[in-house]
Amino acid sequence: MTNLAFAALIAALPSLGAAAEIVPFDGSWKEQGFLRLFSNDYFQRGGQLDVVSDGTVSLLWRPLDRSQRSAQAASWAWRVQEGVTPTDLTFKGGDDRNLAVYFVFVDPDRAEALAGGSARRILREGSARALIYVWGGQHNRGAILLSPYSSQLRTKVLRGSGAGAHLETVDLVADYRAAFGGSPGTLVGLAVSADSDDTEGKIVASISNLILTN
Repeated sequence: MTNLAFAALIAALPSLGAAAEIVPFDGSWKEQGFLRLFSNDYFQRGGQLDVVSDGTVSLLWRPLDRSQRSAQAASWAWRVQEGVTPTDLTFKGGDDRNLAVYFVFVDPDRAEALAGGSARRILREGSARALIYVWGGQHNRGAILLSPYSSQLRTKVLRGSGAGAHLETVDLVADYRAAFGGSPGTLVGLAVSADSDDTEGKIVASISNLILTN
């Protein structure tokens, strides 16, 4: 898909209502490495985040402001120009994926204490739960998968492996209920990741117009 066609796709997103808020890629997102020192390249361009992952993996993390913590839905546009081969996302150490968007929740009475913390610190919290939307893997679209890394993580597959460009709109409340049971707590942070270290592949991708809606 050309840049012009992708711009037209973004323009098709619905206009913002009073309860919707754009989350910009404005330099406030910070990279969080995993155990190994493999690092992706992230380029924060305001309305768009460009990602290059070349045999690497890391996570870009943003704590949310108080006004954003009650979001019940989200939407974004994403594009994959080059991606990794299909993998089993339930297999630890072999679960590469093109892009993943994380929504991290905690119990409401713990939100203030954890606000502004790193992803690693928050995910050590017993009440923390992360709902992860993924483009990649060999699973059926809509599948909800247990994470091989933690019982506090669930993955929902939005797109299988492959290139292209798409708009996404997700119901955080309904997906959380399907993934974990019950209602979500307070949304305290977002993250974006690309993962190509296991397959030693390369990912060239972007996410834009990330919107939270109450």
